[in-house]
Amino acid sequence: MITYIGNIIENAPIVNPETKSSEIDQLFKEHPNYDGIVVSDQKVPIGLVTRSQFYQKLGTLYGFNVYMGRPIKLIMNPNPLIVDFFTPLTEVSSLAMQRNQEQLYDNVIVTQDSELLGIVSIRHLLTQLADIQAKIATYLNPLTGLPGNKLIDEKLAELIEAEAFTLLYIDLDFFKAFNDTYGFQEGDRMIQKTASIIKKILSKENAFVGHIGGDDFIATLPHHAYIMACEELITAFNGTLQSFYNKIDWDSGFVFAENRNGVKENIPLVSLSIAVISNEKEVFRSVDEIINKATTLKKNCKQLHYSCYICN
Repeated sequence: MITYIGNIIENAPIVNPETKSSEIDQLFKEHPNYDGIVVSDQKVPIGLVTRSQFYQKLGTLYGFNVYMGRPIKLIMNPNPLIVDFFTPLTEVSSLAMQRNQEQLYDNVIVTQDSELLGIVSIRHLLTQLADIQAKIATYLNPLTGLPGNKLIDEKLAELIEAEAFTLLYIDLDFFKAFNDTYGFQEGDRMIQKTASIIKKILSKENAFVGHIGGDDFIATLPHHAYIMACEELITAFNGTLQSFYNKIDWDSGFVFAENRNGVKENIPLVSLSIAVISNEKEVFRSVDEIINKATTLKKNCKQLHYSCYICN
């Protein structure tokens, strides 16, 4: 979700570089809402004069006499922040905050093909950025930063029309026992590490990766070549697993914890289950058919008590 600075521009008060400072003074007095005025030469912005900068100059010992009857080009800031229409808001925000203290809250000038389009105030920029980040947050899982259920649902709907697809329904088995034994902080760390592994390995497959919630993930591939990806996922996950357990639990191969019925027993270490659904040999007419198939395969995989993948 990218929003460009040009989408939020405001009209800019404009003068030419030969405009007298006395006229600028009149403009600021007539328009108390003007924080800054763009200095433009034949539609090309060459500077910015802000209200505070202008009156600071005039307020010096000889400033009024020196500048009032002379052109504004002598007072303007000749190096304002100028960005193209298609610069993302996040990038503009970063550039704006890198300016020196005196220019930190100056308006941003927006151009297209080097011609002036308008300005964006820092207040407006930060407000819009906060709104966008709030909207993005509703689409992303807060723990992993991966797309959440809204985006997952949209992606699953696309599969019905896809010429070739593979869906990976990825789940951590026996995660509850680990979470109960080692605490939520370690549980979150394992989920985040799993998400990182999935993103890293499946990025090579041009895959979409989403976090359903808890210890469940979804990934879709635009092809049927899934075997190597599944094997790499399992190898990478198993390779990090020891770092989550103390020596006693790791050596014994289980944790002594309550099962889902509240009875304490030896429960295996966490493993990775991957249900693999593709339309290579089977036609799916709805998202529900895909999900039901994936759920059944995942249950079969979980019965094996070790990291594995099962295909339809």
